[in-house]
Parts: sequence; C-alpha cells; structure tokens
Amino acid sequence: MDCLQEWPEPIVPVQSLSEAPTLPDRYVKPPSQRPSVGDAARSLDIPVVDLAMLPGGGVVEAVSEACRHWGFFQVVNHGVSMELVRRFREAWRGFFHLPMEEKKRYANSPRTYEGYGSRLGVDEGANLDWGDYYFLHFLPCYLKDHDKWPAVPACLREATDEYGVEVRKLCRRVMRALSLGLGLDADRLQKALGGDDDGVCIRVNFYPRCPRPDLALGLSPHSDPGGMTVLLADDHVHGLQVCKDGVWITVHPLPNAFIINVGDQIQVLSNAEYKSVEHRAIVHAKEERLSVAFFYNPRSDIPIGPVPELLTVTGRAALYRPMTFDDYRLFIRRKGPRGKSQVESLEAMAIPGT
Repeated sequence: MDCLQEWPEPIVPVQSLSEAPTLPDRYVKPPSQRPSVGDAARSLDIPVVDLAMLPGGGVVEAVSEACRHWGFFQVVNHGVSMELVRRFREAWRGFFHLPMEEKKRYANSPRTYEGYGSRLGVDEGANLDWGDYYFLHFLPCYLKDHDKWPAVPACLREATDEYGVEVRKLCRRVMRALSLGLGLDADRLQKALGGDDDGVCIRVNFYPRCPRPDLALGLSPHSDPGGMTVLLADDHVHGLQVCKDGVWITVHPLPNAFIINVGDQIQVLSNAEYKSVEHRAIVHAKEERLSVAFFYNPRSDIPIGPVPELLTVTGRAALYRPMTFDDYRLFIRRKGPRGKSQVESLEAMAIPGT
C-alpha cells in the first residue's frame, strides 16, 4: 500500500485549465484512443426497463437479457423522487462552481480517493483524463464521514444522504432481478456481496469545457470494478459512450431515467453470464457536464468468485479465481482505467479443473 500514499506529482484541477487556448500534452490521447466525429454522432438505443411493470410482467427477463447482451440498460419508473434528484444534482453543481481554493480544501489522495480529485492512478507521467471528480464513501457506516463531504452548498450533505438511501433501495431491487434471471434464489447474489454489509461509494464527475475535445477523453475506457453502477447522467449534455460489438456508441439518456451497468464483480459472480462492458466519457468544447456514478459494491473483505449453485446448474467450470474487492480495486487505484484488463487477468488465473 505504500505506493498509494501520495500522488507522484502536483495535482492540477482540470477546471483550472478549461479556458486555455490549447490542450496540454498530458491530456492528448494516442491516435487510436481519440474519439472521432463518427463516434460522437453514432447512437444506438440501449435497452429500457420499466420497473413499474407488475410482478411477473417481464422485469426479470428484461433486466437479465439487458445484462447478458449489453451490460447496460436504462430504468424508468424506478421509484426515486425526481425532486430529490433535482436537489442532489444542483447541490453538486453548486460545489463545482465554488472558487478553486474552496474546493481544494477537500483535495484527495490515493489512500482512499475520498475527496476532490483530478486523476485516477498513481503512475508518474501518465496520460491524464479531462475531468475532475468528488469521491465519497456512503457505506459501510464506519467509512462514512460527513466532515469529508463538502459543507457548501448547505443542502449538499442532506441531499446526498437522502439520495444514497433511495438509490441503494433501487440497487437491491435490481439485484433480486439479476438473481432470478440466473435461476437462483432472489437473494442469492445479494448474499454473495455480503448481504446487508454491502458497500456504496459515490463519484460526482465534472467535465469542464475542453479546447480540443477531438484529442481528449473525460474518462478513459474501462469497466467498473464493483458490483453495479447507477449513473445519473447530465440533464442537458450527453457524454457516455458504450462499446458494443467493437463500436463506440453514444448513450442518449431518457428524461427521469437512470443508466445501470454491470460491474466486474457481478460478471465474476455470474461466471460471465452477465457482462461488464467497457465505457468512456467524451468531452465538449462549449459545454461542461456533470454526472454522478453510484457504485454498489461487495463487502470489501470477502472473496468474490462464481456462485457454486450456478456452476452446478450450468455445468460450466469456474472462469474466475476468488478475490476480495479490497485486493481487486488496488489495480485501478495504481493504474487508473485500463479497459477490462483486470477482470481478464482474473480469468487467466482461474484454477484448472474448478
């Protein structure tokens, strides 16, 4: 863990660079990674699941199919108050519009990433993404510390608390559908994540205007290391792109919807029946963008591997070697977003004959 104690070089908030006439070299992506005009224009509808359907009305099938073939879907009629969503979003937008010195009071470090930051990974001289963020712990309770959350705007802490409670309920509903879609008991995947000892982190992403959006990315391609992610997209500006069959497509969020995607831990638990999928964020020359990722994770100290009952039902060998989430997420904390290389390394380490 020593290598994760401090950043290897001074941190420069991206927001402080957004009015520069040129893009600093550190943010210029290699030609093979740059978004093209075709990428930005291409769109394809990801699945939409209406959670207001009556029990037995197809929710389980819709969620299961989306996670098997896409790894992403949108949910509508999800039960989270849109008035709460509005207050929560505007509170965080207010934080990112505070003077820079006020935000720097909450500067983070690689030890936990909690606080205000501008990079992932600790490799010195690394190519960087064009985005700032605020990362905080919500669960387990012993990691939650309101003093590490912004005190301004005044409504931010209360709105974040309320939002976390409601979105966690949504995650647990989706977990039941995922379990049933695998032919397991409704609570089986939840138990595998630790039952009521689940983990929740929230990352608020702020992507400032960029002088050369054709050369930069707000967030490099990656799959999410945790269990499931619920994304609250910007209500005006699109920016999420998902890799589908080798092609980057731009997601167009529906009004009052959340975007949900499978994380690596669900891929492991399901023995790759459900797939985590690479995604990235693009940036814009004239508009800033704010999104919020709600990470629903396993308890950090229990080994996560394919569910034994599922292996019995399918007759397939285990594709992944068990690993705790504490160990698993060290990879992204060291290296930053690197596609699906971490979950693929687990597959390579699978024990023959299991």
